[in-house]
Amino acid sequence: MSSGESNPQAGTYTVLLYSDDQKVRDHMRLAIGTRPAPGLTVEFADAASWEECRRLVDDYEISLMVLDGEASPAGGLGIARQVKDEYKTPPPVIVVIARAADRWLAAFAEVDATLVHPLDPVETGRAVAAMLRSGKAPQVTSA
Repeated sequence: MSSGESNPQAGTYTVLLYSDDQKVRDHMRLAIGTRPAPGLTVEFADAASWEECRRLVDDYEISLMVLDGEASPAGGLGIARQVKDEYKTPPPVIVVIARAADRWLAAFAEVDATLVHPLDPVETGRAVAAMLRSGKAPQVTSA
């Protein structure tokens, strides 16, 4: 079966990983994996700053943003809110937070989902797959 022909939710998606810390981005990538669920393939784009996030969202078909809520100087919650405010059709956003108690901040930032550090690979894969299958996430179209 080719990407998305029989199942519009199957296919290849681009997930933007944002953190100022390369180790955090690597941990996100490992927790998500390249195949978070059957039929879903993930390609990653990395950003270490808000400017890189903006460039990637502007220049590529980003299916999902996974943002580090503890990043500095631009935190994932602030970037999530800015993306929701500045883009007519923003990609869905998952923010990784340090404390479950910060979910109220995530709600204010209008994020689509939250995960809590340390990332559990099973929970992370399920959350990413659910977001990609929700129909909000654009698939990568092959040339």
